[in-house]
Amino acid sequence: MENKDQNQINIELPEDIADGEYANLAIITHSNQEFVLDFVRLAPGVPKAKVKSRIILTPQHAKRLMQALNENVRKFEQMHGEIKEFDQIAYPMNFGTPTTQA
Repeated sequence: MENKDQNQINIELPEDIADGEYANLAIITHSNQEFVLDFVRLAPGVPKAKVKSRIILTPQHAKRLMQALNENVRKFEQMHGEIKEFDQIAYPMNFGTPTTQA
């Protein structure tokens, strides 16, 4: 008889992480070994912004993340209607990081 607890992962969420970070821009770069996601908070009228969080993923995990986001957006839109996109804001794409690849 298989123990179902063997397939569960105990994930802790520390209080300082649970609050999260707000970001309104994601800059994605990649090499042949990894994807780097930099999450930035831009303030209106302020020409400087800081990366609030950086996540580094293997290509396989990046693809799984993309699939999970697609699935969650689909479910969200089924429940709440289509997510409307605003007109694109022309953000400068050179924040002292490599050129955006995706």
